[in-house]
Amino acid sequence: MPRSITAAVALAVCATGLVTTPASASASEAFYGFAWADGATTLRITPAKAVLVKGHGAPRYKLTPVSGAKERRLNYSGADFRRITAECRLKESEGVVRVDGKGLGTTRCRAGDLTFALGLGPVPIRVSPGTTKRIHEILATPSGSKTAYGTIRRQNDTTVVFTAGGRSVKLGYTALSFSRVTGRCGDGWLTNHVNARHDGLGTKECTTSVFTKILKGVKYPVLAKVDYNPGTGQLLQVWEVFADA
Repeated sequence: MPRSITAAVALAVCATGLVTTPASASASEAFYGFAWADGATTLRITPAKAVLVKGHGAPRYKLTPVSGAKERRLNYSGADFRRITAECRLKESEGVVRVDGKGLGTTRCRAGDLTFALGLGPVPIRVSPGTTKRIHEILATPSGSKTAYGTIRRQNDTTVVFTAGGRSVKLGYTALSFSRVTGRCGDGWLTNHVNARHDGLGTKECTTSVFTKILKGVKYPVLAKVDYNPGTGQLLQVWEVFADA
């Protein structure tokens, strides 16, 4: 690249505070995304386009889904894991963020600490493949949720497939709000509709564990209204729907 162009790019970065990483990466290149637990010492992650945003507090990354990007599964046993928190087992940063100039976590932790973090929800990370995998937790810019009607199908105890308008998306959850139409939280799906609103939406508040248990007993995709975050792939709320209300 000519020096004049390189200089112009450098000036643009300084002026905007934005640094863009490649939208896709080979198996040997570092990549970014939201990680989800997918079994013991294994995570799943779909590589995203990452833009480093500086200028207001600690550096953060804007992570944007990449069309056609394929989900990867990664065994992180023995990985070098660096958190953004002051200590490895903190649930939140508690106002103290440990990152370097590139926005990468610096607190040295172990693979078991990543298991702990994944148990809390999706973790934004940078993965550097190699003989010793290095995984940095990063700060991600907030993203909004979306509400839609469609069908949900259980994949496992923490993951569902949501389908709407002919498109399907995998959604994970660790904690969610579950609103039922049934009389009791433990009733089978659509056993009755005593707690359905006039539009068919459930009103009885139930727990995450109830949602997981009830969905295990369902053989086919079921109609529901969901609130989810497309950026993180997180399922936030589910309403059971009685379609004939």
